[in-house]
Amino acid sequence: MKTFVCTVCGHIEFDAAPANCPICGVPQDKFQEKSDAIKKPADASNLTEGDKKHIPVILVEKKCGLIPDGCIDAHVKVGAITHVMQEEHYIAFIDFYVDKKFVTRSYFRPAAVNPAAVVHLKVKSGTLTAIENCNVHGYWMSEAKI
Repeated sequence: MKTFVCTVCGHIEFDAAPANCPICGVPQDKFQEKSDAIKKPADASNLTEGDKKHIPVILVEKKCGLIPDGCIDAHVKVGAITHVMQEEHYIAFIDFYVDKKFVTRSYFRPAAVNPAAVVHLKVKSGTLTAIENCNVHGYWMSEAKI
């Protein structure tokens, strides 16, 4: 799988760069292919404390409490051990994708919020991908079936 990163806003696209970035609108030539953009644990069966603070945790709720018909809630928090939110070290955003197609971004401000977000999906099935961006340790990703 190819990974393309917008050099302006940090948005990630899979397989091919879009004509324009869905976040900041810059043209395709502002994307760079980066095969190592998304960090992975050295040993997936033996996660370090750092891995546990960065890998997004996804909870899919088939029934939405806010929009009762045709809505699935996807909750994402950054880390099984909650990531810090300090001025010098924080989660900048979480991007949501369904079947590798971008859906939305949730931004965070250090010290103002916890690194967690929810999105209300209209889809009935597929794979949800959450990519978080730590200003110090880069991008980390998780996936879950919807």
